[in-house]
Amino acid sequence: MKEVDPKSQAGKKLLEQEVAAASVTGVRRAWNDDSIARGLNPAKLANILAAANQGDIYDYLTLAEEMEEREPHYGSVLRTRKLAIEGLDRHVEPADDSEQSQKIADDINNLVQSAAFDDLISALVDGLGKGFAASEVMWSGFKPTSYVWRDPRYFRFADDDAYTLRLCNEDGTAGPHLPAYKFVVHQPKLKAGIPIRGGLARMAALSYMCKTYALTDWMAFCEVFGMPIRVGKYGNGASEPDKAILKRAVANIGTDAAAIIPESMQVEFIEAAKATGGESLFENLANWLDKQISKAVLGQTMTADDGSSNAQSQVHNEVRIDLLKADAKQMAATINQQLIKPYIDFNYGVQKVYPKFVLYVPEAEDIAGLVDGLAKLVPLGLKVPQNFVRGKLGIPDPQDDDELLTAASPQGMMGMGAPAFNRIQEREYAEWVANGYRDPCVASMHSNHPKTRDAQVDAFKALNNEQERLHDIDADDDMDGFINVTEQSIKALVGKLQAATSFNEILDMLNDAELNSSDIADALALSGIKAFADGVK
Repeated sequence: MKEVDPKSQAGKKLLEQEVAAASVTGVRRAWNDDSIARGLNPAKLANILAAANQGDIYDYLTLAEEMEEREPHYGSVLRTRKLAIEGLDRHVEPADDSEQSQKIADDINNLVQSAAFDDLISALVDGLGKGFAASEVMWSGFKPTSYVWRDPRYFRFADDDAYTLRLCNEDGTAGPHLPAYKFVVHQPKLKAGIPIRGGLARMAALSYMCKTYALTDWMAFCEVFGMPIRVGKYGNGASEPDKAILKRAVANIGTDAAAIIPESMQVEFIEAAKATGGESLFENLANWLDKQISKAVLGQTMTADDGSSNAQSQVHNEVRIDLLKADAKQMAATINQQLIKPYIDFNYGVQKVYPKFVLYVPEAEDIAGLVDGLAKLVPLGLKVPQNFVRGKLGIPDPQDDDELLTAASPQGMMGMGAPAFNRIQEREYAEWVANGYRDPCVASMHSNHPKTRDAQVDAFKALNNEQERLHDIDADDDMDGFINVTEQSIKALVGKLQAATSFNEILDMLNDAELNSSDIADALALSGIKAFADGVK
């Protein structure tokens, strides 16, 4: 390609002028009504593909364009793959941590986030169907201002090089080389070999042609077998004019659903004989061909054709993610090499290392599986950083003034246990008490029962007072009384239970006040409070 010296006026002028503008006449016509799909048959399709293999790509590119317009399914799945690339987030990674590299990266980031850059991506994804796509870059002061999609029929490959794209001469032959830095040419590598044989349109062309035949025959079938046979009957004395009236009436019933005939004549409707399986044959064939196109373009059929269950769709969607990653990587490589590197060279000079433009493909996360795994492994001692989990779930770090969500416990603070108390700092606990126990779990309890909620709050206040007193309890001395009472009560209970002869007698013993069962309950409750107090210390 002809090199452009960005410091020269001639080079700057060449960059700013329009090279592949459309015209009214000639090979680069603005309006093109050529049609190849009309009357497509096996012999014609074979000739088109064979000519493209030899470098005559005009008819093939015309067919590829018409396939997107004429066939809804092919156009839909191809558009799905294109839009998947256009919808990806764009990032620019600096070459290193230096201030200059960061400055260049910020400049490139502004470039790729612009509305004009959307036109470039939209133009280049056209190469998925046709094998290549070219967008002309309009420069101003060594900065790209717009990107113009150019019809691929404006180009052809060199006769001695099936990879080098050139502008067409007026006679359709390969013309001069493309001026350097004026075009971004994307050639998706969907298969090994020359670009013109790698487009998705070539893979889908046979299915497209077969479906065209299937739809044509289906319409003919519906015309014959979809309407009943209409039979007009006339008497032996009917004249020729009467017969003509009856015939016209029968024909009008088929088109206008209305007709008039003499009273002496009659019309009968006889249901057409059904060909065995004929009513579903063409539909099944069309659906099968659609699936082949879906496999070729999306790599799967579940999201486009079947979609019988969400789980199946998620499994098959992984294949699409693989295709999307490959498409995004190739697209980013084209833009980095043909646009971003020249832009940096023009404005910042040649760099040892260049920033990297990236089309980011998000990974699908199994949130349910992650949460279930954490719930099982964390209690076993697995150490997991919060920022890792937040990143997986897409949850930002809380700010100081954020209102936080907390888990509500059916038992309130009474059901938390010592480990939960250990996570409450002394200062936070004091603030919680001073605020009247306005803890989210308390506020959420029995919201429809104010009396019960108030009683619960009073119980928490009492618990707090008892807890503060138990902070100073010596476990070895002060709890001895509780333990002794408990031992005495248990010994008395065991002695009487051993002497019992029936279940009813046991129940009577348990209800006997002399057993001091309340002493046992009090001891258990105070032991629990002591355990909570030890956890908060």
